[in-house]
Amino acid sequence: MSLPRAITVPVEAHGRRLDVFLATQIEGVSRSRLQLLIDQGGVLVDGGRVKPSLKLRGGEQITVIGDPHPEPLKAVPEAIPLDIVYEDGDLAVVNKPAGMMVHAGSGQSEDARSRGTLVNALLHRFNALSTTGGELRPGIVHRLDKSTSGLIIVAKNDRAHAALGAMFSSRRVQKTYIALVHGSVARQKGTITAAVSRDPLRRTRMTTRPSENARSAVSHFEVVRRLATRFGKFTLLRVRIETGRTHQIRVHMASIGHPVVGDTLYGGTAQLTEQTAAGSTRSAGRKTDPDRLKLGRNFLHAAKLEFAQPITGQPLQLEAPLPVELTDFLSRLESV
Repeated sequence: MSLPRAITVPVEAHGRRLDVFLATQIEGVSRSRLQLLIDQGGVLVDGGRVKPSLKLRGGEQITVIGDPHPEPLKAVPEAIPLDIVYEDGDLAVVNKPAGMMVHAGSGQSEDARSRGTLVNALLHRFNALSTTGGELRPGIVHRLDKSTSGLIIVAKNDRAHAALGAMFSSRRVQKTYIALVHGSVARQKGTITAAVSRDPLRRTRMTTRPSENARSAVSHFEVVRRLATRFGKFTLLRVRIETGRTHQIRVHMASIGHPVVGDTLYGGTAQLTEQTAAGSTRSAGRKTDPDRLKLGRNFLHAAKLEFAQPITGQPLQLEAPLPVELTDFLSRLESV
C-alpha cells in the first residue's frame, strides 16, 4: 500500500472526469486501473468516496490512499475439472467451456482476476507449463473469448511454445468454428477479409471500420444449415479463420449483418421471442405470453484444430462436439 498522496485540482481541470484527470497525474497507470481504484475507495475527493465519472470543478483536494501500482498477479493452481482432448509430452489440447476466462484479466477485482481461469486449472492439472507467457499466462499460446467454448492448445515447455507461436504466425494451424447467426446468409460459401482494430469509442469492442491500427483478418464461412423458425431466420455456419484477431468471427459476422446469436456486444440477442420473428412491436399484442428462448452465452464453438505436432511433425486433427447447451438450444429453436 502506498502512502497517501494529495493532489489539488487546478482551475483549468474544470469539467474533466476524475479518472481522466488522475491518468494525467499518475504516470504509468492505466485509466481502467484508476477506475478500479476509485471504485474500491482508494481515492477520496474532499475526504469522501466518489465515482470515476465525477466531473471536477477545480480546487478539490484529491487523496490517493490506495496503491495505483498493485503487485503483479500470479496465477495459482485450482482444482477445476478439465476436458483434455489430447496430450503428449509437449502440449495438451483442452476443450474449454463457455464462461471460463483463459487467463486473468484487468477488469475484475483482485480475487476475481486471479481465480477460476483456465490457467488456474492447468497449473493444478500439469506438472509443468511453458514460461514464455509469464507468470500470469503459463502455457497459453492463443486464446478464446470467455463466452466461446472449444479447443485451445496449451504448451508444456518453451520449445513447443516457440514452435507453436511460429505456426500460428505463419497460418499453419487450421481453426474451424461452428456459429449460429441471425438471419439467412445469402451465399452458401464466402470469405470476409475486413481488417480489425479496437473501436476508438467503445474500447471493449473491435471494429472493421478503416483505421491505421487495423490488422488483416480473414474468415471463410460455409452454410451448414438454414433455419426458419417461429423465432425468426437463422443460419448455422462452419467458419475457418486464417488469422486469430480479437473477436474476429464475432465482428466479421456482425459486419455483414449477421451477428452471432447471444453476442449482445455486436448486435446479437441473448433472448429470442416470437415477436422477434414477426419483426414488429405491433405483433406483440397477438400473444400475451409469447414463447421465449434464452442463451446465456455466444453461440460460437471452436470445433476443430488441424496442425502438426510442433516437435515430431505428427499430423494432428482434433475435434470437440457442440456442448449440450448449444445442441439443446438448437433443438428448442427448431421445435414446433
